[in-house]
Amino acid sequence: MTDKKITLVDHIEELRSRIIKSIIFIITCSVFVYNFVGEFLPILAKPVGKLVFIAPQEAFVTNIQIAFIGGLFLSSPFVLYQLWRFIAAGLKSDEKKYVLIFGPLSFVFFLVGCAFGYFIIVPIGMRFLLSFSSDFMTPMITISKYISFLGLLTLVFGLVFQLPLVILFLTKIGIVDSKFLSKRRREAIVIIFIVASILTPPDVITQVLMALPLIILYELGIIFSKFA
Repeated sequence: MTDKKITLVDHIEELRSRIIKSIIFIITCSVFVYNFVGEFLPILAKPVGKLVFIAPQEAFVTNIQIAFIGGLFLSSPFVLYQLWRFIAAGLKSDEKKYVLIFGPLSFVFFLVGCAFGYFIIVPIGMRFLLSFSSDFMTPMITISKYISFLGLLTLVFGLVFQLPLVILFLTKIGIVDSKFLSKRRREAIVIIFIVASILTPPDVITQVLMALPLIILYELGIIFSKFA
């Protein structure tokens, strides 16, 4: 049985269709989550206590922001499914079986990464950043800045925890191997710190808190690659 040839136009059309479906689903989930923002906000604010807003529209805009972030989390299984379906369209028939394995695993790793970011990285980062308060500097954290900080770190860690799976998947389809990854370790570490500096707020501690888990995940990916 021969694999059906897919043109570049077909790939672009497939990608457009998957993106549109994902956006519609995210918006639908965000509208649903908006009804429960009042219940979520006290839970989200626990690491810092009381939050303030300094503009008349800030609280309303933040409610929409929380709904959107919640919509992203709620729709993540569907979005990941669309992503893997798009990837499967470009694979050979004997490689498509891997999608059935890596699809569900990617969602599990996403949840683990989000939990790691929310329960470990965010509290550590907040304690460090708030430790600079003094008699002359009283922290007054605005709700929009805090939700942006919280949502960014949580979502980003959900994504970066995909790294071992990505490495294992690329190994299974013959693009990389453990020897190649080991030889490129130095370059990978440099890239990891660059990526961490882009994805995190502009402070060294938060960047290091992201870079170190990424390095560990890269090493874990090499181990997965050896077993593969």
